[in-house]
Amino acid sequence: MTQWVSHIARRIPGLFLSGSCLVGLSFALPVRAANPDALWHIVHERCASQDISHGPGACAVLDSPHRVAVLKSIEGRSQYLLIPTDRNSGMESPALRDPATPDYFAHAWAQAFRVGEGYGVRLPREDVALAINSQDGRSQNQFHIHVECIRPEIKVALYYMREAVSSQWAFLPALLRGHPYRAMRVNGMNLAGVKPFLRLAQSLRHPEFEMGHHTLAVVPETFEDNQPGFLILNDVADLAHKNRGSAEELQDHSCAIVALDPLVRPIGKPSSR
Repeated sequence: MTQWVSHIARRIPGLFLSGSCLVGLSFALPVRAANPDALWHIVHERCASQDISHGPGACAVLDSPHRVAVLKSIEGRSQYLLIPTDRNSGMESPALRDPATPDYFAHAWAQAFRVGEGYGVRLPREDVALAINSQDGRSQNQFHIHVECIRPEIKVALYYMREAVSSQWAFLPALLRGHPYRAMRVNGMNLAGVKPFLRLAQSLRHPEFEMGHHTLAVVPETFEDNQPGFLILNDVADLAHKNRGSAEELQDHSCAIVALDPLVRPIGKPSSR
């Protein structure tokens, strides 16, 4: 992994090395959609009925027992969206603070294998990231988790910072995409029972008022002794400084990592890991 990180760092423009951290310099804000309810209509009217006569709008997965659907995004070749079939606006929803609510991040991670299919490849787990934007940084008013390739420079930066992250929330030692993210570590190969929304809510003084302005990302990582786990990342919108709270900024809809990571394998070819 270390050799690969050094290799990719040399090939990525816009990175600088500061101490032991690599940080991306670019910055982007989301574009508001013309119809903020378009995603809800797709899920409610097309996916929930799995009416394939509607064509490509139908969902890749409809999991009725867990009340979630998976939609192939029209943005990029690799992105999928995990969406509740219930009406749920997003980060500000009281349902996210209810332990009985479906484990959305766990269900999203279960779909990570799909990322890369548009390129005919299987990605290593560390090449995928999950993200949900704040109410200030989203274009749609239906809850959705982005399941997408991670930006190569973000993967490198988090690799160098991973040992500074503990099981308690704390700010990363360097900015990501110009923003101050908090992070915490969890161990395991999957996200069953992790429930990042509840972990975020428990860290806030007034979650019923604050949650909507927060954004979350979950990034797989390998820690010391090859221990698999995840980094949970959190930022909060700061409109005065042009930060809309959009963890989607850590993802790459062009999936450049497909061409950069030598551990990427064509579908059907066994991984060397």
